[in-house]
This record gives sequence, C-alpha cells and structure tokens, in this order.
Amino acid sequence: MDLKAAIAAVRFGQGRRPGDPIPTDPVAWLDSQLAPGLPGPALPEDLPKDLPALYLAAAEDTERLRTGGQGRPNQQLINRAETTAALGLEIAGDQGFRERLASFWTNHFSIARSRVQYVAGHYVREAIRPHVTGRFEDMLMAVVRHPAMLGYLDNTASVGPNSPAGQRGRRGLNENLAREVLELHTVTPASGYGQADVTAFAAVLTGWSFDGARPPYGFLFRPNAHEPGEKTVLGRRFAEGEQGGIAALHFLANHDATHRHLATKLVRHFVADDPPPAAVQTIHGVLRDTRGDLGAAAKALVRLEAAWDPPLGKFRSSHDYVVAALRALEAPIEVADRAFGGLQYLGQPMWNPPAPIGFPDTSRDWAAPEMMVRRIEWSNGIATRGAGRDAAALAEAVLGPLCRPETLRAASRAGSARDALTLVLTSPEFHRR
Repeated sequence: MDLKAAIAAVRFGQGRRPGDPIPTDPVAWLDSQLAPGLPGPALPEDLPKDLPALYLAAAEDTERLRTGGQGRPNQQLINRAETTAALGLEIAGDQGFRERLASFWTNHFSIARSRVQYVAGHYVREAIRPHVTGRFEDMLMAVVRHPAMLGYLDNTASVGPNSPAGQRGRRGLNENLAREVLELHTVTPASGYGQADVTAFAAVLTGWSFDGARPPYGFLFRPNAHEPGEKTVLGRRFAEGEQGGIAALHFLANHDATHRHLATKLVRHFVADDPPPAAVQTIHGVLRDTRGDLGAAAKALVRLEAAWDPPLGKFRSSHDYVVAALRALEAPIEVADRAFGGLQYLGQPMWNPPAPIGFPDTSRDWAAPEMMVRRIEWSNGIATRGAGRDAAALAEAVLGPLCRPETLRAASRAGSARDALTLVLTSPEFHRR
C-alpha cells in the first residue's frame, strides 16, 4: 500500500479494514463515493445486501418501533435501533468518505438525541443524508423544517407578539432557532449581524412547527402564531408568511459569509486544526461559484495539496477512533451496539452533543490525559476480538507506511497477542488521521 492510499483511507475515510481492496487511484476512489441520486437515505447501492438492511429497517419499521405496547413512543428502543444501524454502516461499510461527510454535516447541524426523542434518526436519514453531495440550501431547508431541529431549539414555542395567538397572550417570541441558524449554521458573527437581525429572523420563523401526532412528523406552518408584516434581516426584506421564511433561508444559505464559514469548517475537519488560508480560499471559491454545491466542495477537498501532506495532523475524535478500531479488527455489523456504549464511555455519545455547536473538531479537545487512559482501557477490551491475529500484519494492512517502526517493535515484544493489538490500536499514528 502506498502512502496516498493509506492517507485516503484514514483522512477522508473511516479507517481501513484489513481485507479492503487497495485503490490504485485514491482520488478516483473517493470521487466514486460522491455519486448523486442515491435512493432513500443515500446508502451506496453496491453495499452487500445484508449491510443496509438494519439501517433501512429503522426507517421502514418506524411505526412498529414507535409503540411500546401501550400506544406511546418507545424512545429507548427507537434510539438504539437508529444509532446502532448507523454505526453498523460505518463499521462494516465501504463508503467511508460518504459516511464521514454525513457525520460532519450531522455535527454541523447538531441536535441532541436526548431532547428530541425518537426523531433523531429520522432527522439524520431525511434531512442530512440525502443532501451531503447536494446543495447546502436544500440541506438547510430540510434541517430547519424538520421536527428535530424545530423541537430542539424550541421554535414550536415561538409566537409572534402581534399574531392572533400572541394577542391572546399565549407565549411570545423565542429566538433560539434564529440565533443558532445565524451564528452556527450560516453567516456567523463575521457577517456583522446584530441583535435586531436575530429578533427579526425569529419573527420570520414564527409559526414554523410540526404535528408530532402525524407521521412522518411533517412540517406544519401555523398562521395564527406567525408575526404579521414585513421583516428585515441583514438588510434584506422578507414578506410575512411561510414564503418569507423560505426566502430568508435561501438568502442565508447563499451568503458569502456562509460559504466562507463552511469552507473553514470543511478544511479544519479534513486538513488541519489551523486551516491553511489558501485551502480555505479554494473551497470558499468552489462553494461561491457553484452556489453551495457540497459535492463539488467534497471533490475539491480531495484535490487540495495540503490534504495529502504527511504527517497526519488531525487527532481522531472518539467517534472516529471507535469506528476505526472496530474496522481494523474487522468487527461484524452486530457489534454496533457495543460501539454505541464505547462512544458513551469515551465522551462522544451518538447524536447527543452537549450544546448546539456540536462536538469539537480539534486535537486539544480529544487528547486529554484522562481520555487517553479511557481509550487504552476500551481498546484492551475490544482487542479480544482480534484473538489469533498478528499485530504487525494488522498494522501493515490498516496503516501501511503510516505505521512507525517503533510501534511494530513494541508490538513484537508484547506479552500476549491481545497486548500487541492494544499497542497498535493505541499507538500515536492510530490516533491520527
């Protein structure tokens, strides 16, 4: 395996499984995972038939899972079915770049699974996955209109003061969704927006709600709660009604400040904690010139010279680390439930960040001493799955030229096969991508 193939697997993908084919053209291999128009939750068509079955079951059997025998949603059952299905695709699949993009955009548009009950998986499947290689404005629209985001950021409780509902004294304006869309999801404070823009945008979004009793949890505009009149956000006027909100989201999605923000985050995730300005400028230009084509941006990312520069500078998050370790051990899809527990233990519970900003994306946030000790403990526990494997051969198959001679020597001197595998899985190079 040459260096570029190794980098493609760990930096853009989710780590190699020892039996994975080695691409002769790593860039073309990554491009092949960006094909548009995949059906349903955008699962690759060429995956083994048993691989997407668990994931699709979570989508197709939602009604069965919604009830725990008493007519009420069974939140725990649905959450576990959804999360383990998604993890199963990451652990056993061969579309790591696409899965990493889905994870990246899910974190960009973070919701807390613990807050939105059984719609978290539906949110990822329907609002994120279909758009990871589409246009950002379509993803933004799907996200903001989805019950998970509307509920998580309390927009269902937002009522225009001068609306019929507001005049009756039922609640008032809630700015949570408007603030986070401006601050985190689109233009950021770099655009120069102020509190007046937040308040006006919150008024634009009044009435945006959903009917939780009506599957598939569809968006619902409530005119009686909508603030009447024209509103101005960032100097642009928007008409009252649902169409005003749609127009505002299209405007924000295609704002130059949004494109620069997205470019910076993408380069930080795929290249370096301190994004090289030239790389950011390149991706910014692609997003600007294509009006937010995320597939074009992804293709441009894999063509950045800086993205292929060793040594690998990014430190794997707990999610990346757990998935990569299980892939290295060629774990079957059935261990996804154990992966879910591993993420809890290592501080990155699936789809459940502590705040709307999502999980962090820099080395200093994941390399704390206590977290490293936990990774060693967890890795030693799962190393039993590699019983009988030669640690040096596994390291060569998974890391190739990225593996240091020091790691191979330490593994050769280990007291047991399990210890040797633990040394490989906790080596400095395995922690990086």
